[in-house]
Amino acid sequence: MTSDRKAYKGSCFCGAVQFTVSGEPDGMGYCHCESCRHWSAGPVNAFTLWKPEVVQITLGAENIGTYNKTPHSYRKWCKTCGGHIFTEHPGLGLTDVYAAVIPDFPYHAGVHVHYQETVLRIKDGLPKMKDVPKEMGGSGVSVAE
Repeated sequence: MTSDRKAYKGSCFCGAVQFTVSGEPDGMGYCHCESCRHWSAGPVNAFTLWKPEVVQITLGAENIGTYNKTPHSYRKWCKTCGGHIFTEHPGLGLTDVYAAVIPDFPYHAGVHVHYQETVLRIKDGLPKMKDVPKEMGGSGVSVAE
């Protein structure tokens, strides 16, 4: 991590796992897919996508549990409190650090993904993708708000 890059601290619910992210994310938005909804226990998941090398565990690495329903996502949580922390996406070379666990990060969503699966319509003027952008392996098709 270079000193000219802003770093943001985050943690799980209880603080047993702590981390920093540095620089700027590759993307931010909201995911409406069924997997993210079930994992987050909410109608939508606010994501921030980072290169794995800028996500640094600073405390409690041994306390991180992993579950991968598919080879596309390795979901991580704290073994003490059960708090969800992030999801590694090895095929994309990105880590989704949940926006809610980086309290001082200036989150500004740019897109809604998997909007065809939504259970909560959000009329905010942001682009709504049927799945994900083409550059991430999706159709790149937009859907109506």
